[in-house]
Amino acid sequence: MSQVISFTRAFCGAILCLAAASAGATDLPQQRLAPGGLARIALGAAARAPDVSFNGVPVLVVPEGKQWTAVVGIALSAAPGSAHVTVQRGDGAPSVVPFTIKPFRYKEQRLNVAPGQVDLSKDDLARYERERTHLADVTATFSESLPATLLLRQPTPGPRSSSFGLRRIFNGQSRNPHSGMDIAAALGTPVVAPAAGHVIDTGNYFFNGNTVWLDHGSGLLTMYCHLSAINVKVGDEVATGAVLGAVGATGRATGPHLHWSVSLNRALVDPALFLAAP
Repeated sequence: MSQVISFTRAFCGAILCLAAASAGATDLPQQRLAPGGLARIALGAAARAPDVSFNGVPVLVVPEGKQWTAVVGIALSAAPGSAHVTVQRGDGAPSVVPFTIKPFRYKEQRLNVAPGQVDLSKDDLARYERERTHLADVTATFSESLPATLLLRQPTPGPRSSSFGLRRIFNGQSRNPHSGMDIAAALGTPVVAPAAGHVIDTGNYFFNGNTVWLDHGSGLLTMYCHLSAINVKVGDEVATGAVLGAVGATGRATGPHLHWSVSLNRALVDPALFLAAP
């Protein structure tokens, strides 16, 4: 797979370099060198973008004038400490660029609920496992185009009702931290694309309910969950502001809201880092 990606990127290199020359500097998301955050790694000047990978996964590389910068998603499960990206420039030997992942404390919420609201039934667990395999394939999407922007608009109006990274502890049992941003909004409120993209998946899933995935290019993906309606289909090209669906409470949701996730090089990262300053 890595050889195919390298070949394709080399084939498209001239086109990307022309785009970079006309695009100029890129507005970058906020850096947070922590689990669930991202690293911005300067790569220096070059005629074309180097190939960069993190833990064997291709990384987004964007132009900043005549320089190149790698924008690396750091998984919530990443351990604090030393890390590095691997950089391949042309036919030379690969090099490594180190960076440090720092500890970051997200909020916790302790809840006592009926046991049936925590543990899945046998059938529900089997469905979840099937869906998890499919969604892993979706998150592995890596297209060659560069994102039109790395600063995203909020996909629906409303206050943040649950932040990224929140860890809920039910009846003393810790669950996986929250992997997206929840936005409180009324049932039926339009959900729009925060940037131009390509629809790569839609469906109804056990936890996420009615869901849409967008590919914005080079491993930057966004996901929209619990929708009451889906207005797009796989293969659609959507512009910034295009209506993807409507806020709902499908799947495992206690009320209408939008769960919005951002995935970068297969790591779910904090969407707040991509929001333009108000």
